[in-house]
Amino acid sequence: MKHKVLIIMLVALFCLQAVAVQATDFDKCIAELQSKAKQQGFSAQIVNDVLANLQLQPRVIELDRSQPEFTQTFANYYYRRVTPERIKRGQDLLKKHEPYLAGLTKKYGVPGRYLVAFWGLETNFGSYLGTMPILDSLATLACDQRRSEFFTVELMQALTLLQRESLTPDTLRGSWAGAMGHTQFMPSAYNRYAIDGDGDDRINLWQSELDALASGANYLAHLGWQKGERWGREILLPADFAYSRTSLSNRLALNEWKMLGVKFANGATIPEIDMEASVLLPAGHKGPAFLVYANFNVMMRWNRSEYYALAVGLLADQLIGAGQLTQPPSTEEVALSRITVEKMQQQLNYLGFDAGEIDGVMGSMTRSALRSYQASNGLVADGYPDTTTLCALKVLAGHTSCL
Repeated sequence: MKHKVLIIMLVALFCLQAVAVQATDFDKCIAELQSKAKQQGFSAQIVNDVLANLQLQPRVIELDRSQPEFTQTFANYYYRRVTPERIKRGQDLLKKHEPYLAGLTKKYGVPGRYLVAFWGLETNFGSYLGTMPILDSLATLACDQRRSEFFTVELMQALTLLQRESLTPDTLRGSWAGAMGHTQFMPSAYNRYAIDGDGDDRINLWQSELDALASGANYLAHLGWQKGERWGREILLPADFAYSRTSLSNRLALNEWKMLGVKFANGATIPEIDMEASVLLPAGHKGPAFLVYANFNVMMRWNRSEYYALAVGLLADQLIGAGQLTQPPSTEEVALSRITVEKMQQQLNYLGFDAGEIDGVMGSMTRSALRSYQASNGLVADGYPDTTTLCALKVLAGHTSCL
């Protein structure tokens, strides 16, 4: 017992020392940031009052370093975000802002349901905008070596915003990584794409819903939104479908997918329109299948997550009356631990299938490697790490699920 107490005290002392060293480095970094801000022409008030009083946020470093123990299944992600309550609230807001959203669609080409869906996923329609002090968070990340250059730029952009909009540091609140307002724009996106939507000659994404909606439309338009096109559709795949064709990187003309036997989920035939699309299977071949178009890639530029973009698209559809998924994802699927994903990546690399960095994340390289392994071993090549595939890789060897 005495040994345990001693160990705990030593660990605590080490942590305090680490924080102290970090704080010393932070003070030095702030001085360098002040010099940079002065060179970029910021006012003495920004340099000497704002920057000089920023505080180190250890929690931000902790969040930046933290890795979730489990990767989410699509079912878990989807059902937590596209809820009956969120759909109802989104429909109410769609109706409330209907004339205004119609004007945005006419000007930017982005239907209002997508803007409301992004709003819903980002901040639950403004119910949670984040409480972290943006400037302190960005300074903390700028003074951390992992992504210093990126966050230094974002900090300077935040200072530009502060000065341009005559804001006070305390009003700049948001996520731990610096995203702000109803639409959770990073400072650079705020400065580049945020616009005055309510006509008061100011831009405030925290307090003005109209500013946030207009800014979202402007942002998506600049990202390449294709007017008059959907994000995608749920589809049905034929029994003999070659699952190795799935993934965002494999794009075919709609007519080619039609010839391969792909149909819409309601049984309708795919039209012969001059468009390209990809097939996605977020929950493997036993779950829902989607045909996604160019606007899906635009949505991915807002947030580089297929799950996120699918949730936005499906929420947007349900806001205007679309039903539930024809083939819903199974809630019985178990999320994989990061350790299991790391073991899978190691095994794939060992067998000659390049899964990329061993990071425990199911990225595009890992899915591509898994798809190749499955195809080479007589498994369904959907790039999904189901129990059969993991057992074949001996990643789950010894578990009852492999017996």
